Amino acid sequence: MRVTQSMLAGNMLRNLSSSYEKMGRLQDQLSTGKKITRASQDPVVAMKGMSYRTNLTQVEQYKRNFSEAYNWVESTDAALDKATSALQRIRELAVQASNGTYEENQKAAIGQEIQQLKEHLATIANTQVSGKYIFNGNDTTTAPVTIEDGIVTKVSGNKNDVKIELSKGIQLGVNVKGTELFTMSDQPGQGLFSDLSALEKALNSQDTPDGYSKEIGNFLGLLDGHITKVVAERAELGAKSNRLELMEDRVDEQEVIASRILSDNEDADIERVITDMKSQESVYRAALGVGSRIIQPSLLDFLR
Repeated sequence: MRVTQSMLAGNMLRNLSSSYEKMGRLQDQLSTGKKITRASQDPVVAMKGMSYRTNLTQVEQYKRNFSEAYNWVESTDAALDKATSALQRIRELAVQASNGTYEENQKAAIGQEIQQLKEHLATIANTQVSGKYIFNGNDTTTAPVTIEDGIVTKVSGNKNDVKIELSKGIQLGVNVKGTELFTMSDQPGQGLFSDLSALEKALNSQDTPDGYSKEIGNFLGLLDGHITKVVAERAELGAKSNRLELMEDRVDEQEVIASRILSDNEDADIERVITDMKSQESVYRAALGVGSRIIQPSLLDFLR
């Protein structure tokens, strides 16, 4: 086959263009730190990257959900701590009032303090976190306790859990059911606010609801039962908090693994890219040197 000057020049330009393309790809990797900048460069890497990035995004969302879960659990525990203190104070007052030496006006004064503590418990039951009522199940926009003129008139019966997804397919209830604590009932021991109202009336020497006794000492057992309920709920919250910590550790490990897999798939090996870049520069310079030898003097140069 006859090789002409134009063929040599064409091959030289084509090889130089290929060398430019390789150098451009290596420069993109150095600038972005990624193996590819377009899906067409490596469809397999691009498809895997989409899957890995979706997984990492999910894990990051779960980590944000843990903040919400901790907020619910810690706020609920703080509220129950205040409720425990109020109930213990009410019990102390009931013990004092059960003393036979107390006069009617002294018992009435204790009844007034118990009324204030009852209203305080109502405000605790209506505790809000970020504008959400934490003791009304999944109906977080409605106050669970309605109080009018110092009298609790209504307590919500919502028993649904507030669940937050903390891992794929795993949801954890983070609320305490107000129906287990702040209830109303005509049966002694079944309703906190009913029992407190009955105690208040007994201290004021008023008629107590059916089933209740005017004997102040009889209310001590009822109060102990309510305190036990609150303590039991706090113990369950503590168990949930421990589980949250264990689950958070697991999600943290998943985030590290997902980030490493994504990095291995997409991130360029900078040391290797720099080495390849230097090598390609040497190849390019050699190609230019060879090209200069191809352009030899022609016949016209000798005829001048």
